[in-house]
Amino acid sequence: MNDVPLSVLFGILTLLIVMSGFFSSSETGMMSLNRYRLRHLAKSKHKGAMRASKLLQKPDRLIGTILTGNNLVNFAAAALATIISQRLWPDNPDLAVFVNTILFTLVVLIFAELTPKTLAAIMPERIAFPASRLLIPLQWALHPFVWFVNTIANALLKIIRIDVNNTTPDNLSTEELRTIVREAGTMIPKRHQHMLISILDLEKMTVNDIMVPRNEVVGIDLDDSLSEVIEQLRTTQHTRLPVYRGDINNVIGILHTRNISRFLYQRRIALVVDEYGDVQGVCTLEDILEEIVGEFTTDVASTSSPDVHPQEDGSFIVDGTAYVRDVNRALKWDLPTDGPKSISGLIVEVLEHIPETPVCLRIGRYRIEIMQIKDNTIRTAKVTLDPRVLDHHE
Repeated sequence: MNDVPLSVLFGILTLLIVMSGFFSSSETGMMSLNRYRLRHLAKSKHKGAMRASKLLQKPDRLIGTILTGNNLVNFAAAALATIISQRLWPDNPDLAVFVNTILFTLVVLIFAELTPKTLAAIMPERIAFPASRLLIPLQWALHPFVWFVNTIANALLKIIRIDVNNTTPDNLSTEELRTIVREAGTMIPKRHQHMLISILDLEKMTVNDIMVPRNEVVGIDLDDSLSEVIEQLRTTQHTRLPVYRGDINNVIGILHTRNISRFLYQRRIALVVDEYGDVQGVCTLEDILEEIVGEFTTDVASTSSPDVHPQEDGSFIVDGTAYVRDVNRALKWDLPTDGPKSISGLIVEVLEHIPETPVCLRIGRYRIEIMQIKDNTIRTAKVTLDPRVLDHHE
């Protein structure tokens, strides 16, 4: 070593410290991985997750490989640091040993332990997944030595009656799952968190917690007059009503109000006809109310299959059967409503013919691109607002 320049020795020492940092960060990163997210990523064929999951199947071999490599590198770095300090202070060996001990400990602690481990604890996936590329071949190369060391370590654990093969399963209790849901933050919307927590709380609930008390039960008493029963059916907010005679204890059955709606007068639905008596459609009380207060959030059909589909580029895919008024109301648009009622009808009126192939047109500040035509009907269209025309309107 006396013939090797100090610059080369410092370069080798730096490389050894970097390798020590790699082993330290790999250990922390692999052990800090979220097992449930790792399992999900592995099932999604994420290569880094698949490698990490394979390594963690035998944690004793993984830890043995990392510690073996880390210790070999640290011992080599310590020996090299001693040689460098002796070359720097050949006439004062005590000073060389003192400076080497202090400086080497600080360097290893900061650059090979604290910094890489903290980084790996904060970002375990970004450290563990790339590191698994090197750990797998290292595990294979160091297998004989690691097997020998693990055999001795496992034998010592068996002496104190610890079975290394009986690892704790990654199972969650109800309380642990509840904590995960509550601490999910923005990962799970608040309303979904509430639903999940409610499901978990079902096991603690009894029927007394959720039932409607007897004094609040609404039902049909057959001893009431016919006019009272009809009025109750017309004004009830419930879909199903218990039917009894005299007392709720004498329940005869359950009545679904839908089954008797056709027998009630002043129905909530009406047929719309033209001057020739041809049916043009139907109108319900809900349609009138929606015209006043807007769409009901409880309308399952409108929420599960909306007519308007926002796109990432700011445009909207609109179903041709959608009503112009509904689209205007939903998007605060001002497409003309004094003519055809549907988007398809509006486009055909502007073009003055049914297009056989997709075409583009403009209606005011709206650029419309026909996307699908079937059975002489425009099924879907892409609508984009022209910002220049929009600014002019404003």
